[in-house]
Amino acid sequence: MKLHKESKGTITVASILFAIIAAASIYFLEMWSLLIIVPLLVIYSLIFWFFRVPNRDILDHVENVIAPVDGKVVMIKEVEEDEFIKGKAIQVSIFMSPLNVHICRYPVSGEVIYKKYHPGKYLVAWHEKSSTENERTTVAVQSLTNHKVVFRQIAGYVARRIVFYCNEGDAAKAGHEFGFIKFGSRMDVFLPLDTEIICKIGDITKGGIDVIAKMRD
Repeated sequence: MKLHKESKGTITVASILFAIIAAASIYFLEMWSLLIIVPLLVIYSLIFWFFRVPNRDILDHVENVIAPVDGKVVMIKEVEEDEFIKGKAIQVSIFMSPLNVHICRYPVSGEVIYKKYHPGKYLVAWHEKSSTENERTTVAVQSLTNHKVVFRQIAGYVARRIVFYCNEGDAAKAGHEFGFIKFGSRMDVFLPLDTEIICKIGDITKGGIDVIAKMRD
């Protein structure tokens, strides 16, 4: 199983802690040490599972808006996007549980025209105010269909580290990675009002594969 590059520090710390606790348990508890070691081994395995990088065949897209993450669609509504679009947009929000793949992907192809990191709170990721109050990043892409598409990584109550690798002027390719969020979070995509929304609330998405909307040139 291939592991994401963001796993290195977490797995190193987890390995050291696991080894220390396991050794102490065996020394002090002897045969009863399994009561501690087995649950720890399950948690240790879940950390590896969280940082997995699945093999996915990413296609080229022009009009399609691709699911940027694995998760569940929890919101589709018309909103005011005040940071970049500064007007009305359709917000599609996808919630990621700690068991989902947490690679963040471009939802559309085009050129990165804006990026910004915002420190903030750590409300639960499904809370509506988390989009504007939580720690987050905002990225905007001028799509190949000549639309401005904004998407936002949002840290949740558990997630305390967001990384994004893109810079203004970079070429964005729908379905390809631009960042990562650790341990549960949410991603919002803001689309033009005339976008054809294909997904619905409750849908389970596969990042880089599923089409959630279409934009016409």
